[in-house]
Amino acid sequence: MRLLITPGSRVGGRATVPGDKSIAHRWLILGATGLGPSRLAGLPPSLDVLATARALARVAPAARPGLEVWARNAGGPLEGGGSTWNTPDDRWRPATLEVEGEGRSALADPGSPLDCANSGTTMRLFAGMLAPAAFRSELIGDESLSRRPMERVAAPLRTMGATITTVDGGPPIRIEGSPLHGAEIDLEVPSAQVKSAILLAGLEADGVTRVREPASTRDHTERALAALGAPIDREEGLVSVGRFRHEGFRADVPGDVSSAVFLVAAAALTGGAVTIEGVGLNPSRTRVLDVLRRMNVRIDAEVEGESLGEPVGRITASSDGIGPVRVEPDELPLVHDEIPILAAVAAHAPGDSWFLGAAELRVKESDRLAGISDGLRALGGVAAVEGDDLVVAGGGLNGGTASSRGDHRLAMAFAVAGLAAFGPVEVTGAEAADVSFPGFDAALASLGARSERRT
Repeated sequence: MRLLITPGSRVGGRATVPGDKSIAHRWLILGATGLGPSRLAGLPPSLDVLATARALARVAPAARPGLEVWARNAGGPLEGGGSTWNTPDDRWRPATLEVEGEGRSALADPGSPLDCANSGTTMRLFAGMLAPAAFRSELIGDESLSRRPMERVAAPLRTMGATITTVDGGPPIRIEGSPLHGAEIDLEVPSAQVKSAILLAGLEADGVTRVREPASTRDHTERALAALGAPIDREEGLVSVGRFRHEGFRADVPGDVSSAVFLVAAAALTGGAVTIEGVGLNPSRTRVLDVLRRMNVRIDAEVEGESLGEPVGRITASSDGIGPVRVEPDELPLVHDEIPILAAVAAHAPGDSWFLGAAELRVKESDRLAGISDGLRALGGVAAVEGDDLVVAGGGLNGGTASSRGDHRLAMAFAVAGLAAFGPVEVTGAEAADVSFPGFDAALASLGARSERRT
């Protein structure tokens, strides 16, 4: 699908965004492996989350009926791929899952490989969940996921006693379920997915498992486990957990702040103002708001409540002119996912913006360093990759056609960038947005953006 963006409109108003998929992955796993019933509201009907639901249905028999109901209500198939959940007006629909769990010991042999589709989060979290299981399992993915590094999760799990192999460092991941023991693990690369996989494995290991990070990453797993009563200790750069089996729970998935940032950027670039309700405001996820503030975007984020340890509230934003920014290597791990939209905003600033130490962007859903640079240049901007750094010269975009490369964040970033371009912008492969923000273009249109789907 191609998305044509016609510049000239002012984007603004009130909006909500789909639930946070990073949180949804973790809560789905915890709900399906808890002891007793769980009820999760606000689950996002995104492709990545559906991949986790499909895989869970294969290994958690007690949870399968609830997962089937959720998938059907979300409009997506539990079996097979494809995006089918959009309503006639193409607006995303949150869905509620009621699931019965029988604990980790009730997980069952799926009998064939578990397909994680394009979701690296699914694959890495499942590696930790299945490492101590009493059966063999294999995790596979699509062409893009099959190129992503998985030895970074396999190696620490081996330290805990897991029997786990990768193929040339990547998928498929093959696991021979085995008893685990606690271990002291120092991560070489900051990764919330790897950290979470280790913690999930540690819940079934003898002794205490400790994970030390070289830089802070998002802490959704730690917050959920603490809210469920797990024996978890948290210090700066260090988290530890012991054996723990939790009961079912009730929680509402907060809106995805990474998705909200696209609407914030759309308003800021067009001189509008936007208010987004029900957004997750976890401090490990809101550094992007600080970066945008340094780019002259006025942002107010107000916490109004909490759900399973996650702060939830509203964001209001506006701007009357964008400025350049410099993101240092020690800050970049906290805004990895938002670099595409930050670069899109920076393309309209009156000066150079630098994103330093961004090598990790090469192993996301696409090579985002190359994808951002090539895409902005295709739209008439000036951007380059210098070593592991991304530099965006600013000055505006002329318009043109940019490819998403099948990457949801690139698709949305180029669409938002087009709202302030001098001429129309067409984004090819725009359906990739469904991975995290189904109905993205409809959300933009509801705020006044002029967009047109083309097939």
